[in-house]
Amino acid sequence: MRASVWLCLLAGLCLGAPLLSAQETPTEAEPAMLDFFFLTGGPYTQKENSSQIIWAYQWFRGTSGATGTRGYAGPKRFEWDLARSLRVDFEFGTPAVPEGFAPSTLAGAPPGTSEPEQQPAASVRRVPELITDRPDQTESAVIVPPGYVQIETGWTFARNDEEGVRQQTHELPGTLVRIGLVDGVELRAGWSGYIQEEVRVGSLRAEEDGIGDAELGTKIRLCRENGVRPEVALIVAGSLPIGSDGLSTERVDPSFRFSLSHTLSDRFALGYNVGMFWESEVDETRRRSTLSNYLYTATLGIGLTERLGTFVELFGEIPASAVGDPAHSFDSGLTYLLRNNLQLDVAAGVGLSQEAPDWFVGVGISVRFPQ
Repeated sequence: MRASVWLCLLAGLCLGAPLLSAQETPTEAEPAMLDFFFLTGGPYTQKENSSQIIWAYQWFRGTSGATGTRGYAGPKRFEWDLARSLRVDFEFGTPAVPEGFAPSTLAGAPPGTSEPEQQPAASVRRVPELITDRPDQTESAVIVPPGYVQIETGWTFARNDEEGVRQQTHELPGTLVRIGLVDGVELRAGWSGYIQEEVRVGSLRAEEDGIGDAELGTKIRLCRENGVRPEVALIVAGSLPIGSDGLSTERVDPSFRFSLSHTLSDRFALGYNVGMFWESEVDETRRRSTLSNYLYTATLGIGLTERLGTFVELFGEIPASAVGDPAHSFDSGLTYLLRNNLQLDVAAGVGLSQEAPDWFVGVGISVRFPQ
């Protein structure tokens, strides 16, 4: 298995080598064995397998035992598959292939060594893309890799004016913690944070504040993207009634949604969700009931630069057993990747129906551990 991976690596390097323009002449000290590549970069948009590698670091060892390092950066790119689920993309401005590498030859291997006996000294570390479930309302179909913890948090303000009644709500810090358990499964824990609601009718003012409910759930990958087939994940969750009086549903309310995504190009990605959620409320007779709603989202992600992205989105809720009219909204926003594990975001939107808030804004930050 290790030998086949090594051969795939060498084949990819040699196939990509003619695309690179050499800027230095190899000498006797040139590496005879490729030992290690460290890759870093950022996504053009929030989708899997879209890394734009902007820097590479090579550690090599010569036949005499001497070691050295060399870094590369530039616009040229080649890519190959190391395994069924591991794809590596490279961009270089200077050659990264030591003299003498060929698909059928392992540099540094003793002459006559058969393939099963060859011990590859190279390994490739792929830095996972930071793909978040904020600031849009569409949950991505991508799972946090095993061993990583991702924290996504922010502030949201919404306002609605109707027939002389003004209602506005602050939520801070609305937080989602995502933990990669195994390949294709993540644990999710969310919390509304501190909530402040204010209602004004003329000169009269009423205010209520406290902590909101939490939520516990999981996201499971159902299938990977393949041609026209989208990547699909299922999210199931239940609320935890830990909120303050008047801000908590006081019941465990379930929800589920299917998350789907299509990679349209290097710069464009389409994501959409469909699902249902249940919410408990108290009616005029003080009787508590749990009512259901359908939900939908559709977002187009656009990569503006290697680190800056934007999106446009439609989303809404449609009553099932709940009463009232549908609530439809539109929003847009920006994401900026400060580092491979740190992203800032801002978003704003408007309501398209009477049941939706008139307008809302939000800012946030997402961080992943380890780096």
